[in-house]
Amino acid sequence: MSELHWKSAITKVEPNKLVVRGYRLDELIGKVSYAQMVYLLFKGELPSPNVGKLIEAILVSSVDHGTTPPSVLSALTVASTGAPLNAAVAAGILSISKFHGGAIEDCMRILLEAKALMDEQNMDYDRAAETIIKKFREEKKRLSGFGHRYHTNDPRTKRLFALAEELGLAGDYTKLALAFVRKLKEITGKDLPLNVDGAIGALLCELDIDPILANAFFMIARVPGLVAHIYEEKTRYKPMRKIHPTDVEYDGPEERPVPDGN
Repeated sequence: MSELHWKSAITKVEPNKLVVRGYRLDELIGKVSYAQMVYLLFKGELPSPNVGKLIEAILVSSVDHGTTPPSVLSALTVASTGAPLNAAVAAGILSISKFHGGAIEDCMRILLEAKALMDEQNMDYDRAAETIIKKFREEKKRLSGFGHRYHTNDPRTKRLFALAEELGLAGDYTKLALAFVRKLKEITGKDLPLNVDGAIGALLCELDIDPILANAFFMIARVPGLVAHIYEEKTRYKPMRKIHPTDVEYDGPEERPVPDGN
C-alpha cells in the first residue's frame, strides 16, 4: 500500500453509488431533511425526528439579519466589483469570525465549563453561573452569547427555547444559560439578554455537538441570506457603488402571517 494512502469515514463513492456515513444517498433523498443530513455528516448517525426539527430551527434562526452585519457588507462590496457569486459568498463567509458568528463556540465553552463545575463541586445552576461570571470579570474577558446591539429580548432565543422544550430537548444547558442571564443582571445591574448565538450554543451543548463545529451552524445557515443579498446587489444596483453600512431602507413586503402548515 502506498505511503500516501489515507482514509475517510464520511462518504464512499463508487460507480453509480454514493454512500454517506453508511447510508445510500439516493435512499436518503426524500426521506430526510437537509438539517438531518448536516447532523449525519457531523455526528455520524441520523438524528431522531425531534433532534432534526431542532437543527432545522437553529438553521432557520440564523438565516439572515439584514444588510448591516459584516458578512453581508463584505459580500455586497465584493459583489459590487463584478466578482462572481462564489467570490462574493466566500467574502461573506470569511467575515464570520470571533466577533461575528463566533459567539456560538465561545458560549458553548462557557456553558460546558459551568456544567463541569456543577458536576465536580455539586453546584446548582445559579452558583455555577455566578462563579463563571465573576471569574470572567476578574480576568476582564467577555461573556459571549449575552447582550445584543439591536435586541433587548431576542425573539429568536425565546422561540428556540420554547421549541426545545416542546421537543423534550431542553435540559441542563438551557437552564444554565438562563441562570447566566439572571446572575448577570444581579451582578452587573444590566439586562443582558441571551442572544441567538447564546441560545444556539446552549442547544448544541444539549445535542452533544463538539464546540469545534459550533460556528459551522452559523455559516451554513447564513449562506442563503448572503446569496439573496448578493443577487439583489447584482440585479438592483450599479457596480462599484458606495455602500453605506447603516443608511439603508427596507422596501420589501409588509409584515404578513406565516401560512398554516408551514
